[in-house]
Amino acid sequence: MWPDRFSFLTMTRRNIGMMYKTEAEVALMKEAALLVSKALSEVAAFIKPGTTTLQIDKLCETVVKDHGAVPSFFNYRGYPFNICASVNDVVVHGFPNETPIKNGDIVSIDLGVILNGWHGDHAYSFIVGEVAPEILDLVKVTKESLYKGIEKATVNNRIGDISYAIQEHTEFKHGYGVVRELVGHGLGRNLHEDPQVPNYGKRGNGPKLKENLVLAIEPMINLGTHKVYTEDDGWTVKTQDGKVSVHFEHDVCVKAGQAFVLSDFSIIEAAEKANSNLNSSYY
Repeated sequence: MWPDRFSFLTMTRRNIGMMYKTEAEVALMKEAALLVSKALSEVAAFIKPGTTTLQIDKLCETVVKDHGAVPSFFNYRGYPFNICASVNDVVVHGFPNETPIKNGDIVSIDLGVILNGWHGDHAYSFIVGEVAPEILDLVKVTKESLYKGIEKATVNNRIGDISYAIQEHTEFKHGYGVVRELVGHGLGRNLHEDPQVPNYGKRGNGPKLKENLVLAIEPMINLGTHKVYTEDDGWTVKTQDGKVSVHFEHDVCVKAGQAFVLSDFSIIEAAEKANSNLNSSYY
């Protein structure tokens, strides 16, 4: 298993290293990323009170396979599902189950695919029905922090610049808990490549960013403490204080001047806004 029993994101990627892509390879990775976006847009149209995360798992499996791809997560180091479905105080790696989703739930869906030999991997948090203003603010700030990090994913910056931008916006400005044990990562032919991309850190620290390094940048931000624990299943990571956690993730290619975002939230957001069961009032 993984060090300290956390799964995908804390894994040490031995002997993989930072893999720089060609323009043709970046184009193929964009196709994989957009398939994840497509599947998450289908989730946005489908989710409502009474549906289950196990149904969402099956939906995503169908969308992915119908497009000639395979789910990345299934059987990855023994993970038994196609998606990670993390509800409320589950930070990441929640098992899909038959518990009905209810009004007031925060449902984070993380999906990976392999298409033409390349991985796409991103996540989106959905608000079902009405929630307290503090929850709306948490979702808003977490999504904003993702884009703050992406702004720093440019040539000659360092990983710490991305990390600091996320931490500054979430922890320093708003007092939220930035999870320490779980991090973003490089992405390519492998689901996890170097470098690790923490959501906290110091500006100017870490590996220097070069053209066509592809990163999965993914703030995991808690309403309360940053501390988390793993349940006995060895996968499900929850907040220590039982408060809500939010997770957004984009696939991003490092470029000079401005990062190139491979995934597409706009189609997810359009489906989210069209679904009266979901709350998108924070944006």
